[in-house]
Amino acid sequence: MATSNTDPLLRLRQSIAANETPIATSSPEPTSDATENLAVATHLQFDNPHFSYPLDTPTRFISSNKPVDLRSIWFAWEKKDVAIPDYIASAQELNEKLAGKDGTPHVQNLVFVERLDLITWLEGASEESEYIKGLESEASATLSAQVASGATGGVSTVPSGAAGTRGGRTIDPRLQEIYNGERRMGDRNSVLRGIKPTDFSRVRKIAETFLSRSRPSKSLTSVANTSLVSLPGKPLINPGKPSSHRRPDPIILLSPSASSLLRLSNIKSFLSEGLYTPPTTSTHANILHLTRLLPTIDPHRPLRFILVDTPEQFKPDYWNRVVAVFTTGQTWQFKGYKWQDPRELFKEALGVYVGWRGEDLPASVRGWGRGVLSVGVEKWNPGQGTGGRWRDREVVEGVWGRVEEWMRGKGWGKEGLGNG
Repeated sequence: MATSNTDPLLRLRQSIAANETPIATSSPEPTSDATENLAVATHLQFDNPHFSYPLDTPTRFISSNKPVDLRSIWFAWEKKDVAIPDYIASAQELNEKLAGKDGTPHVQNLVFVERLDLITWLEGASEESEYIKGLESEASATLSAQVASGATGGVSTVPSGAAGTRGGRTIDPRLQEIYNGERRMGDRNSVLRGIKPTDFSRVRKIAETFLSRSRPSKSLTSVANTSLVSLPGKPLINPGKPSSHRRPDPIILLSPSASSLLRLSNIKSFLSEGLYTPPTTSTHANILHLTRLLPTIDPHRPLRFILVDTPEQFKPDYWNRVVAVFTTGQTWQFKGYKWQDPRELFKEALGVYVGWRGEDLPASVRGWGRGVLSVGVEKWNPGQGTGGRWRDREVVEGVWGRVEEWMRGKGWGKEGLGNG
């Protein structure tokens, strides 16, 4: 049974609070050379006092009903500031390096909610985590009983060296026992997010209404008089009379792969303006919206599409609204999807593969059959920039044509799926 002195997860949290970052090494010896390459490292060493943990040590952090090893925990902490797609790509790259070693060590790719909860706990911003099992320590239990019975305690001050930490400050162990007995009401993360993904889109729309009212040129008299609100740079879409329900927005899923030609940073200019530009890593958006008029579905009102690169926040009914999936041919993209088999997935949604014009299709894409639309764009020329990319518009129109055809075949109409 792990105690507070030997538990690697708690030791890592204490080291971070004390600004004493542990070191990954290739052996348990204190004199061994440090390495930043987790494919080579075998141990994680701590100072004051010195202790070395094998990187394959299971921790109290539970994911998919299994303990997560220390290597995966340390990797998630090192990548705490990178975007989700870069984290996934780095984990895949590290696992490829680890595949050839004896014992086939594996870095577990934590989902967004688990990774956020872990980082929040390690930083000390949260005292509890729903994914971390409680630390059952006999010494802690004995001390709790003694404090409760009055056998120990008093007004004398415990030396700071024996104190715990809370928010970067040293505290008395007896006070820590009181904190441990508190009933946690939740912090801002758990209150806003909860244990299930929450859709705040209705709140956003109400806020947009009030913001629009403050603009003299685009004032709106009542929320009930319109179902869609104009955004800066977009026309106001008014159906003419209030509707009893809002038309559901179709969803387009993108690939989070770092090798994808289309990411959240450049997909909007591609699909809206018919212009391809290389993706960047500067965007922090995890959801985008764009509108497109599909005449055979609704000749008067453009449809609003939602673009995301991960289904982590999906509710079960969201999968019925997925109309297209952009893919690079890598099957790990479909982990977490409702349909993880590509052949089954592309019966439910249109697959779209975008590569360089003139290059061969990946074998996996060819094997998925007619459910995947394969198109090519001209290679990006930094010297030429966006000049002369007139063929991009032709490719985009072809993609939208297939999306419209697929949606019509699935029963999309003026009021949404299955409502003509």
